[in-house]
Amino acid sequence: MFAAIIAALGLVGPIPVPGLVPITAQTLGVILAGMVLGAWRGAAAVLVFEVLVLIGLPLLSGGHGGAGVFVGVTAGYLIGWIPGAFVTGLIAHSGRSGLSWWRVALGGIVGGVLVVYAFGIPVQAAVTGLPLGATVLTSLVFLPGDIIKVVLATLLTLTLWKAYPPVFGRVRERRAVATVA
Repeated sequence: MFAAIIAALGLVGPIPVPGLVPITAQTLGVILAGMVLGAWRGAAAVLVFEVLVLIGLPLLSGGHGGAGVFVGVTAGYLIGWIPGAFVTGLIAHSGRSGLSWWRVALGGIVGGVLVVYAFGIPVQAAVTGLPLGATVLTSLVFLPGDIIKVVLATLLTLTLWKAYPPVFGRVRERRAVATVA
């Protein structure tokens, strides 16, 4: 389901910014996958999405797909989505008493932003031939939008946590059993 959500967020066209990497809504889906599904299932959902892209389905924002996107300027960001969703879920679900807004938001910032940037920026620098420092500076244009995505994902996750707990699967069930015990 979350692979489909990430794909659907690709229908929102890319927003071009100075540089070669556009802003897309799909990062929101990656962050949500980690927040809602947890580390392993969130990363697995992103991996399913990326396998579909790899085999050629045009699921990336702007209708892109195929193996070529994994060697281009956006390759590091795409690869970083998998560990980004994992780290997001790991931090968001690290508490004993369910989700808290600050852990969920911290997971989104560390996993959904910092981890993705840690993969994306060096690969972008290598592909474009720009110095790493210059690539970091040009990538700062993504930060405001990514912070907005983290806030939105945090609000959606906490609302879903309260409104429809079964989405969270075994994580929620284990916590409920621990609370009863």
